[in-house]
Amino acid sequence: MAEKEGFEDKEIKEEQEEKVIESVEKDIEEKETITETEEENSEKNEKAGKGFFKKKEKKDKKDEKIEELNDKLLRLMAEFDNFRKRTEKEKAQMFEVGAKDIIEKILPIIDNFERGLAAATDEEKEGAFVQGIEKIYKQLLTSLESVGVKPIEALGTEFNPELHNAVMHIEDEELGENIVAEEFQKGYIYHDTVIRHSMVKVAN
Repeated sequence: MAEKEGFEDKEIKEEQEEKVIESVEKDIEEKETITETEEENSEKNEKAGKGFFKKKEKKDKKDEKIEELNDKLLRLMAEFDNFRKRTEKEKAQMFEVGAKDIIEKILPIIDNFERGLAAATDEEKEGAFVQGIEKIYKQLLTSLESVGVKPIEALGTEFNPELHNAVMHIEDEELGENIVAEEFQKGYIYHDTVIRHSMVKVAN
């Protein structure tokens, strides 16, 4: 009887040990499964991260290219604007130089008109010929004035070295100091540029 009870206790003990072993093995399997899952998730996250950074790198390179092209476009626009301004300035300067050259050649003709009209007698001035010459002279002055050419005021004004060329000096108590007493030859300006200085006599 005692042997039978000892045998049963042994079987119970063995069954309990097997259950413990099975429980431990199950825990180990579950832990291994969890570890594998975590590793897989980690690998996926790493791959996803790499993919994200690759996309970001590609996006950054694209943005850099766009910025580079925009910079080139802005530089080209600035260069073209500078070229346009420089060209317009050069054209204006060329036009001004050409206009000055033509005006300088016309001024002696105006001088001759003035000398001829000044030499005409009162009787001749009443004639059709002199009156015709005077009309041509006035028309010429009007045409020059329309393009910006004007005579310089001299007689009775204060001497200005930027406008007048003094070739003589006189003492005259009736006139103030540095006053133009006589004009020998008219001077002309084109816009704000002196084409020819007035040739004058200055008092005191």
